[in-house]
Amino acid sequence: MKSPPRIRELYRSIDLEHIESVGSKVHDAVIGAKKSLHDPSIFHKLALIPVLAWIGLGADGLSSSSYGPQEAFLALGSHTYLAIFIGLMTAGTVFVIAYTYTLIIEHFPSGGGGYIVATHNIGRTAGVVSGSALLVDYILTITVSIAACADALFSFLPASWVQYRVTVGVLLILILIILNLRGVKESVMVLAPIFLFFIVMHITLLGLGIGMQVPHIPMVAEGISHDLHADLGAIGFIGVLAIVLHAYSFGAGTYTGLEAVANGMPIMKEPRVQTGKKTMTYMAISLGLVSACLFTCFLLWDIRPVMGKTLNAVLAEAVFANLPLGGWIAFLVILSEAILLVVGAQAGFLDGPRVMATMAVDSWLPRRFVNLSERLTIQNGILLIGGSAALLFFASHGSVAFLIILYSINVFLTFSLSQLGMINYFSRNREREPSWMRYLAVHGIGLFLCLTILSIIVYQKFALGGWITIFITLGLIFLCFMIRGHYTRVAAGFQKFDGLLRTIPGISHANTSPPSTNGKTAIQLVSGYNGFGVRTFFSVVQNFPNLYENFIFISVAVVDSGSFKGAAELEALEVSTKKDLQRYVDLARNLGMTADYRTETGVDVVDTAVELCESVCRQFPDCTVYTGQIVFRHEHPFQKLLHNETAFAIQRRLQYRGITTVILPIKAEE
Repeated sequence: MKSPPRIRELYRSIDLEHIESVGSKVHDAVIGAKKSLHDPSIFHKLALIPVLAWIGLGADGLSSSSYGPQEAFLALGSHTYLAIFIGLMTAGTVFVIAYTYTLIIEHFPSGGGGYIVATHNIGRTAGVVSGSALLVDYILTITVSIAACADALFSFLPASWVQYRVTVGVLLILILIILNLRGVKESVMVLAPIFLFFIVMHITLLGLGIGMQVPHIPMVAEGISHDLHADLGAIGFIGVLAIVLHAYSFGAGTYTGLEAVANGMPIMKEPRVQTGKKTMTYMAISLGLVSACLFTCFLLWDIRPVMGKTLNAVLAEAVFANLPLGGWIAFLVILSEAILLVVGAQAGFLDGPRVMATMAVDSWLPRRFVNLSERLTIQNGILLIGGSAALLFFASHGSVAFLIILYSINVFLTFSLSQLGMINYFSRNREREPSWMRYLAVHGIGLFLCLTILSIIVYQKFALGGWITIFITLGLIFLCFMIRGHYTRVAAGFQKFDGLLRTIPGISHANTSPPSTNGKTAIQLVSGYNGFGVRTFFSVVQNFPNLYENFIFISVAVVDSGSFKGAAELEALEVSTKKDLQRYVDLARNLGMTADYRTETGVDVVDTAVELCESVCRQFPDCTVYTGQIVFRHEHPFQKLLHNETAFAIQRRLQYRGITTVILPIKAEE
């Protein structure tokens, strides 16, 4: 016997509620519960103090000491005595680049780093080149860090286990994606003990590595002098310089991550500039010292490559070989290094989505990359950056040697554009900057170093695979120009709608009566006071003349990465939204209708709008919801990626709940 339809619907409803409840619990367990925008301490809770910022952003720079010095040392070949010079050059370059980025933090405290500097001081084209290079760089930051982590881990594991290396790397990236979807501060707090573990273990390694070899330093110095004179006699100064520059350029991966702080300023605790500068100082000192000490230890201990092991692993085994539990201590040192590389990958997740959001605000990327999730993270950017990194790791089999070739080019392209942008900035603002000559000199040195390394990298690595990075970056730049061109054409079409605002008819006496809860009501969803919303309003009036007694205008104050910077910005957004809604109300009242507005603040337009519409419909039962949707003469998938389907998503949700929702097509010329 079949159950009656009403009972079947009840069972279906119960099952659906159960499924939604289970799904919600799983979501909260993995990603975390929704955060409240109206929590007065929300910005304080999410912001990072200098030490946490050093962990979250500085770990990228510090972790690069795990592979950058190694690549440079190996590039010396048999001329390892030159390592002492490479170490000094590396530390000097770190401090110069770090100081120039401190000036960028001071003069561009809102974040965006190289993209903002290049856009404002060179031009939009330079900005999109720098931004595209940064995005590719952050994907590679994650991939290289995880690949180097896998190398370090498997240096101490049985050779038969190497077949699981790629699987482990991809799983680590997926774990980082989940951590970052939970929130910035949460992910950093989880990884903080790992960072401190690395610091302690490497102070031990480098301290003992240099201290135990102090008696042999005079003999090593004599060997350096002898080998240098021998090479100068055999290949001359130019030959020695070529070897040095060759190795120096191969160690370019050491400097990756130095730009991370300037890009991630929005997550800094107030006062942001001071926090950012302190974080930059911590990063420069730690990376410069660790890199220089590693080169020194490689030379003092006469380290040579061993198949299946990193140079740092070989060094750790040599230093602790004769100590009690030396093998275990060496393992812990490399384990701390491996795990720090996972922390270093955080910079890609922290800064990559923020650069994407900044570029999306400027219409270089789809607008959806500005949106925040319920956990107040840039969810779409995290998923795209993390997914791309996992795909690249799988495709490259996690080869550090190959990935480093791809990595360094974009890093120094961004560095060079940032230095050039700051030179232009101080040249134009000489009157306002008392120290402009000193700043010009510093950025001039920085530009020379960055261009020198970039030129050598491109020359030496182009045929080895560097062309792949250039090709991908050029493809992304081309895509950005396509996206911006589309948005520009659509904006021009919208300007025609705005002409309506100058020709709106009115009556002498506005209808100030409050809306009747029993009257027939039109609920219109709007986004700002513009010609598009006014066109939608008049479409309702013209297509359904004298049908509605009330008009209720609804708008969501959408909090995205651009407005989520502090309580003042949030309040300004809410005030602006109410002001725009009041203009719609005045328009309807001037046409003789009763009208009012409702608004709510949220990060998800669909969820917030649906809840708001349901609330209004309970107050005005005889209602219909209206919204406009832009339509193009020739539809193609590219447009669907660039323009969200908000209207259709809201319609589906509301009609499922029994609320009639009508979408009015608004023609747009592209």
